[in-house]
Amino acid sequence: MSDSHGSESAPLDLRERGAQRDGQPQLLDGRLFMQLLVFSVAPTPGPLESARRLGAALTNARAGAVIYEDVNDPFGIGVLSFSEQPLDFVTKVRPLLNAPELGLTLRPEFSMLGRSYSSGFEPDLEFWLLKRPRETVLNEAWPWAIWYPLRRNGAFARLEPREQGGILREHGTIGRNYAGADLAHDVRLACHGLDAKDNEFLIGLIGKELHPLSHVVQSMRSTRQTSEFISQMGPFFVGRAIHRSPG
Repeated sequence: MSDSHGSESAPLDLRERGAQRDGQPQLLDGRLFMQLLVFSVAPTPGPLESARRLGAALTNARAGAVIYEDVNDPFGIGVLSFSEQPLDFVTKVRPLLNAPELGLTLRPEFSMLGRSYSSGFEPDLEFWLLKRPRETVLNEAWPWAIWYPLRRNGAFARLEPREQGGILREHGTIGRNYAGADLAHDVRLACHGLDAKDNEFLIGLIGKELHPLSHVVQSMRSTRQTSEFISQMGPFFVGRAIHRSPG
């Protein structure tokens, strides 16, 4: 690639970066995509039977997925699918969701899509990008989940990197405290350009009980990032896992 004056520009490098190992940065051109789709289910077959049929189909297709009962919709389910290949959402998962006998009606306002990303400080980059999100949502000891998108305002991007780092560390410290106590575990995904409402990030809070997940959201409200720089959060999907397919 060259500009109008004929000078060469450096090729784009889209690889994720982690902390250095043996003096060399970790580089990985791979990431995990996760998509949440939420449905209302017709009274016949009903949400539990529909989830049972869909779960069997997802397992047979070796599609990584978690099916949630929608806590706020007695006829609702949420389907979280994940893959390193986003084409799988279209070619592998979508045909299963379109089966008429499942009685699914999409609630598009809850559709969420994101990709794992690195901050540059991960000691094990491959684990962080590809394995940790899977293990978190598939953990049978942690059936409860809250998923939501968010968008920061432009003022955050104009801050100096050092100030941004301090704001993010405050957020991260709270999250690590909850995870260390086995109260809440997070999945953080980027969704730049993947979200219909121009959100930037997709957050999943996963745990064994629901109340601590709500408490995380409450605790984050007083941080500088949330109180000053978050312009939009939600909608919030609250679910309890009833089926897991590792893929």
